[in-house]
Amino acid sequence: MVAIGGHYGITVATCVPADPESKGGSEATVRIAKADLVPTKANLRDGYTSWAELVEACEAWMADVNAREHRATRRAPVEMLVEEQQRLHRLPDQPYTTVFGETRKVSWSATISYGGVLYSVPHTLADETVWVRIDGDQVVVTHCSSSGPIEVARHQRSTPGHPMIDDAHYPPRPAGPLARKPRPTSAAEAEFLALGEGARLWLVEAASAGTSRVKVKMAEAVQLARLHGQIPVDWALGHAATYARFADGDLASILAAHPAGDHRTAGDGHSLQHGTSAWEGFGQ
Repeated sequence: MVAIGGHYGITVATCVPADPESKGGSEATVRIAKADLVPTKANLRDGYTSWAELVEACEAWMADVNAREHRATRRAPVEMLVEEQQRLHRLPDQPYTTVFGETRKVSWSATISYGGVLYSVPHTLADETVWVRIDGDQVVVTHCSSSGPIEVARHQRSTPGHPMIDDAHYPPRPAGPLARKPRPTSAAEAEFLALGEGARLWLVEAASAGTSRVKVKMAEAVQLARLHGQIPVDWALGHAATYARFADGDLASILAAHPAGDHRTAGDGHSLQHGTSAWEGFGQ
């Protein structure tokens, strides 16, 4: 109780023994709440389907009783509150918590299981231990670090089969396979990616296809670029990625079929039709 008083900045005054008046005010408040808000003969499960409905009922009840004229002051509490606020201080935004609930181990997917439901937490807490508790209709997750306890996640309470995942708990994801930007981690990888956009596309698609010996094939592409030039090899890598040709020798095969300077499309000067020279002597 002393710690609670320190958190809210209030003084906890104990009642005087054998002095009913010193505790009458507190008892009257509890009695009014029981009579008007939570009738003892009523079943709360039928009266309130959620914690939010109970909170709304409390707010409506307070608005009602605070608007009534007090028999001692002959004034409504809501009117006196304007004067009393000059002597009051603002309460902390975070409530005082005596216990943080139950412990849970954060999985590699940055989720915890509570009540048979998966709830997400910040991905930086993977493999850490957190505390979970119920606050009304919400599930609150707290992490106790060296600097002290801090709330790291708050979800609406759910039921099994309906996980609660917050995208803000995870790092930004690429839009899709074509949006991924490979980052070189060695000089060999940097030299390969420097070949161009075709090399980047080849690496992404080869990884998605589960291609084996990727590093060896990357080194071969660099060697071919030194022999045939960067532009044709990058062009061949792009075509290999487009048509899923990641086998050994595929890149060299594409280059052989399209040698340097022969990366062109059909036109008047380069028709795919057979020539007519064989018909030159026809009829003579």
